[in-house]
Amino acid sequence: MIKTAGYCLVAVCLVGMPAAAQAAWKAVEQVETYAIAGKSGAALYASIGERGPVIAGTTRTIAHTNFKLTWQRKYERQGNACTLVAATPKLIITYTLPKPAERLPAAVQASWDTFIAGVRTHEAVHGETIKDMVKGIEAATIGLSVPDDPGCRKIRVEMTKRLSALSLAQRQKGRDFDRVEMGEGGNIQQLVLHLVNGG
Repeated sequence: MIKTAGYCLVAVCLVGMPAAAQAAWKAVEQVETYAIAGKSGAALYASIGERGPVIAGTTRTIAHTNFKLTWQRKYERQGNACTLVAATPKLIITYTLPKPAERLPAAVQASWDTFIAGVRTHEAVHGETIKDMVKGIEAATIGLSVPDDPGCRKIRVEMTKRLSALSLAQRQKGRDFDRVEMGEGGNIQQLVLHLVNGG
């Protein structure tokens, strides 16, 4: 099973952040691995079941996509209103993937290469949905102005509502994608069968 889980939305508000900070941003993407054992496809997959990342209590997964999102935001008081005039995200996406601890026989290595390439592709889709969410947050919040908010407090409440809706939509999109990929005849099921039967 491949799932995405975990999210962290943190706001760092800097009152004198220059407008130049509103420049384009780029996500930092990194890969972490966990060691699995075995000399056959079946053994490798069994080891994934024993050592894969744990989410939702005791459920283990093949791979996992997580992220940390922080923001530098600039608020301005305009008359009696508060406006978010700039926001720069810092997004770190971490993909956790299995990695054989030992050298594999040639035929098994070939099956493994196909399997892990498919898993990487799957997780990259989750990474793209996270990036899309951040772009959605930018679109939904930069330029937002709340009247009668000289202390810039009401605007934060409004932003929290918008962030929550976008976060929930991103998670649902990930679940829908997993449902198709891991369903009967889905891509992940086919990758697993190829690994177990071909290696």
